[in-house]
Amino acid sequence: MRTEIIGTTLPRLEVYLEPGETLISEAGQAAWLDEPITMRTAATGIGGAGGGLKGAMHVAKRAVGGSSIFMSEYSAEGGTGHIAFGTKVPGEILPMQSVEGKAHMVHSYGFIAGESTISVSAGFQKKLGAGVLGGAGLILQKIEGNGQWWAELSGEIKEMELAEGYKLRVHPGHLGMFEDSVSFNLVTIKGIKNKFFGQGLFFAELTGPGKVWLQSLSMASLAESLQPYLSTGDGGGSGIGNIIGS
Repeated sequence: MRTEIIGTTLPRLEVYLEPGETLISEAGQAAWLDEPITMRTAATGIGGAGGGLKGAMHVAKRAVGGSSIFMSEYSAEGGTGHIAFGTKVPGEILPMQSVEGKAHMVHSYGFIAGESTISVSAGFQKKLGAGVLGGAGLILQKIEGNGQWWAELSGEIKEMELAEGYKLRVHPGHLGMFEDSVSFNLVTIKGIKNKFFGQGLFFAELTGPGKVWLQSLSMASLAESLQPYLSTGDGGGSGIGNIIGS
């Protein structure tokens, strides 16, 4: 398997599969693929630490966690196949390596693709106030197994190695990924009180040891900044179409 990460602000992942090699992703994530690539999509039996089609995908847990229950498996037949994946927002694609007994927790849309020996399941879900993450709540995917995979984080990325007992508080929208050796908890910061947050603002409290990846772009902040340019639906409001057509 040969891979390339191409681009800067909106990068893409390109993978070249040899016959017998297999890649998995959530269904519908491939940007383009050539003829030697065959695709199989199912709600069960794709991916997993057990390997290939025999691995469990944890369908029920993924459904509860808000992730797609459908996964796609890509294989090459008759020659080298080429497949590409794009990013959803400006940011970076990070190549990751998982080993047995260690897992990563990544934000809800962070998993792009991985080898068939990788397992993707729901790791955490909690509803937060309407002012946090647009009311969608905090959803983390758990990535484990033994193999290579790729993560998408938004904006500029800061990597931190937390020492034993070191505590870091992060706004949920800026929490990209962390190793499962890092203890995770949600805490409230007193002194910020309004109709959105209630008695306090939720922060993710991370306690070392372990590595943490932070992202500068919050999806909720991006959505809020685009809101004035979206159509109001009444035919007379502002909208991207109105701006383009003016």
